[in-house]
Amino acid sequence: MEIEAENGVCDISFAERAKFYSHNYLRCLLYIRSVKEPETYFTKSLYSKLITSSHLLEDFLDFHGAKNNADWYFYREFTAAVRHLSLAGYTQKHVLNRLVFYDIDSKDEFRKHGEIVLSFINSSLANLAPGIIEEAKRLGISEPYEGGYGASNFPGVSSSEMLDYNIYDEDKDQQRNHIVRVANEFLSIADDFDTYEFYEVYDKEGLKSLVPDKVNEVEIRRFEMLVHNLQSSFDSYVIHGGFRYGNRGLKQFRSYFSVIFHLLQIMGRLLHFYERHLIEVGYKNIYRQVRERLCALVDPDRLLDCTINYGLHYVNHYFASGRDVAKQILQENVEKGSLRVPVPKDLGFHCRPSLLVAKVVQKYGGQVEMVVGDHRFDASSVLDIQWAGGMIQKEGIEEVVFDGDMRALKDLEVLAGVNYGEDRMGKGISLPKDLQYLR
Repeated sequence: MEIEAENGVCDISFAERAKFYSHNYLRCLLYIRSVKEPETYFTKSLYSKLITSSHLLEDFLDFHGAKNNADWYFYREFTAAVRHLSLAGYTQKHVLNRLVFYDIDSKDEFRKHGEIVLSFINSSLANLAPGIIEEAKRLGISEPYEGGYGASNFPGVSSSEMLDYNIYDEDKDQQRNHIVRVANEFLSIADDFDTYEFYEVYDKEGLKSLVPDKVNEVEIRRFEMLVHNLQSSFDSYVIHGGFRYGNRGLKQFRSYFSVIFHLLQIMGRLLHFYERHLIEVGYKNIYRQVRERLCALVDPDRLLDCTINYGLHYVNHYFASGRDVAKQILQENVEKGSLRVPVPKDLGFHCRPSLLVAKVVQKYGGQVEMVVGDHRFDASSVLDIQWAGGMIQKEGIEEVVFDGDMRALKDLEVLAGVNYGEDRMGKGISLPKDLQYLR
């Protein structure tokens, strides 16, 4: 019985459908093959066409079982390679286009390295194009009769003209609680990302030992989503405008997590391509052959270099720089107050009470100082608190004052109410529900 086609359209053969879904895809590749200096012709509109056409073709091939067919497997892997490289290229091009609006440090160095990464992506796509066209011919998919697209089909999205800026940020209710929440979330994500601290440029062997055991697509995509949610929350509740005018501190803050988000996007796409298509995991001969052909066209060592020595390096760099901006924003927006509380009974500010006080302050990210007489100590530092504890014990002081972020002060008041989490013999006791995060 003949299977009825989708949407009521008469069914056509697999071969005819393969030609249909390959049409725009091959026209892009013919265009790439024809240009003498491909790097100058890669625009966001070209990447976009490559992304959509390769995605449609990949879905079509997967639906019909190309992953398990020796004749079509390589064509399918080619298509996936084009899609993920184009996604990375689109985002990298976007970052370079928008860099003029980003208020970030090390911009010139970042641009230079970003252009090198984009050049690698473009040259890899240019390397793939002739092989894909030949593979299509082998499968009976002829070149489109119109030939390849022309440069006029893919204009750049940028021009020298800018529209008038006449919607001002002051019209947006910049509620302090939203600003503080976003700044705190940024600091929390930055702290979590410290697992991937970048100390020095990795050599070839170092890169292979890092990926995928320590740095992989799954974890990078997780952070990508966290930062994307942060950016969405910021744009919805803090500021609508672009990068040109308005509150410079908030604009600068957005610049940092915006560039981090895009770098994580690029890393995710490149890691997916590497882990899924370039690492030797298959035991069958066809898998090995396809991998070898792909590696000959897209250098896996250079791909890892771009992913780690560019992507991971600058994500760490801009998390570190963005921390300072986030902390400054917190200082400007948190409600400040003062709290007088007793010192821990009998044993004073030794290790446990000092650690718990510091954890409370660190959780909120705002500045809090412990005031002892005429001296002020950083309440987020265990060492500072213990230093103050020595003075307190020596002078027989029974009360101290905490000045700063009211959110932290509220929790410190609860903590002081249970003698800073221990009995008078120094043994730990259960903490109230509001302080369960200290466990």
